Amino acid sequence: MSKLQHYQNYKFRYEIAFLIVYFFINATLLATSVIMEGHRNYDELPFQMWEPFIWEYASAISTLILFPCIVWLLKKSPFEWQTVPSSLTKYFFASIVFSVTHVAIMVGIKEVVYWFMNTRYDFGDFWFEMFYEYRKDVWSFLIFIFAIKSYGFILSRLQGEASPIAEGEESSLPVNIDRLLIKKLGKEFIIKVEDVQWLESAGNYVNLHIDDRIYPLRFTLGKLSEELAAKGFCRIHRSHAVRLDAIESITPLSSGDSEVKLITGKILNLSRRYKESFKSQLS
Repeated sequence: MSKLQHYQNYKFRYEIAFLIVYFFINATLLATSVIMEGHRNYDELPFQMWEPFIWEYASAISTLILFPCIVWLLKKSPFEWQTVPSSLTKYFFASIVFSVTHVAIMVGIKEVVYWFMNTRYDFGDFWFEMFYEYRKDVWSFLIFIFAIKSYGFILSRLQGEASPIAEGEESSLPVNIDRLLIKKLGKEFIIKVEDVQWLESAGNYVNLHIDDRIYPLRFTLGKLSEELAAKGFCRIHRSHAVRLDAIESITPLSSGDSEVKLITGKILNLSRRYKESFKSQLS
């Protein structure tokens, strides 16, 4: 398994780990900078040594909580260059919601910690502080959008993206499609649909699994599994579907679900919700 394939298999874990480490390091650097500047400007610090860490970590935790919301916004309501004024207005209001929510969570964390430390946190003049925070938050909001879009672009070029060879509507595959075109690093490859072993939902995409390789296809899992039913694919879970010929064994579980083992050794869950349709497609 290549490093890229390993990353694809554990992509979500790597993304979460990176965000946590990044925000922790950034918050620590900011907190220690506040302390060092305090020592530079004052004979005695005007705050307790632990306070800058609470200020910065509270902000970092709040941002981490809201980060998935920015990802969701970009997926559900991407910026439309055909209607720039409308998109700018939409994202402007989104930045306000982001900032207000960020401040609310951050202040809430600070007040709880200060309460445990038997002291009181003072937010200051409300409107002045909100404007002060929004100046920083709107810049962070824009940087996060740029980073998410750049990351998605780079990843799509590295892992490739599948599309039907025959041109069809975006909402459906061409009838009796047998092959898919993979665009990767400036090259094009062809894969057979019958070589795909299972399908995995990934937001607006479906990951096509062929052995250890993963290719994203812009589609919903429900629609794709229906379109490929004639090719022997069956949905067995809200998050994945499987090609029936790729199944090695099925093991019932006490919960009422079952484990589906593929010929590659991969084990998938067969949910009770899809068990009847799975059985009917097997017959």
